[in-house]
Amino acid sequence: MGVAVLAYSGWLLEFVLPTGVSPVRDPAEALLTGPPVFRILLAVSGVAFLLAGPPLHRLGPVQWSARLSSYSVSAFGLVVLFQAAYPEHSDVLSALLSLVLGIGVVSLILWWPPGWRGLAVAGLAVVVATSLAVVLARELDAFEGVFTRIQLVVRATLYAVGGAYAFVKPAPRHAHRT
Repeated sequence: MGVAVLAYSGWLLEFVLPTGVSPVRDPAEALLTGPPVFRILLAVSGVAFLLAGPPLHRLGPVQWSARLSSYSVSAFGLVVLFQAAYPEHSDVLSALLSLVLGIGVVSLILWWPPGWRGLAVAGLAVVVATSLAVVLARELDAFEGVFTRIQLVVRATLYAVGGAYAFVKPAPRHAHRT
């Protein structure tokens, strides 16, 4: 998960590389048509998210909501790979990424313990708020770049929190057979 989140945060290189993309007006997805480093990092993150799902599948409890969490991580990775491969369809894929992330966060709400569950509820609220802000900014043709970048920060942060949970929670105990 760490590699996935780090590579997904590769858009931050826009502040040190010349891109011709306005961080205020242009959506972050516009970076994918610029220097190839952005598409490469996005593809690396997609592969890393895709591959993170199966190990997470084994760490969670054996119930459908926990399984849905790990499936959503892999699905997120798959959509990210499509976004890296087909940047011209980025708006649609970005909306799909928010949907997949939202489904994953809802699944966490259903099985995480109370303290962590609160983080998931807050995360879901922020995902919905940033998604609405992006749509509104696009409609008003104002600050779309700012809100799409906030959306990327929210996504990366939520996956980092999910990775932290997987790292700090105790391993599942299996019943011994006699």
